[in-house]
Amino acid sequence: MNKNQLNISPIKYSEVIDYKNIYLLRKFITIQGKILPKRLTNLTAKQHRSIIKSIKKSRTLGLLPFINKEN
Repeated sequence: MNKNQLNISPIKYSEVIDYKNIYLLRKFITIQGKILPKRLTNLTAKQHRSIIKSIKKSRTLGLLPFINKEN
């Protein structure tokens, strides 16, 4: 990555990160169910912490699977 390129966050600052927003959270999970790292998603540190908390909360509530079994 060049130094001149700007890291633009895929989430707007006004957008609320919520554990019930499954469509948003699935963007940050791999097919195997792993959470993508911050350097690949271009999120800020604060947004990434919030995404991780939301993903873990939605997994425990049963909204998101821990492991994808779509084979």
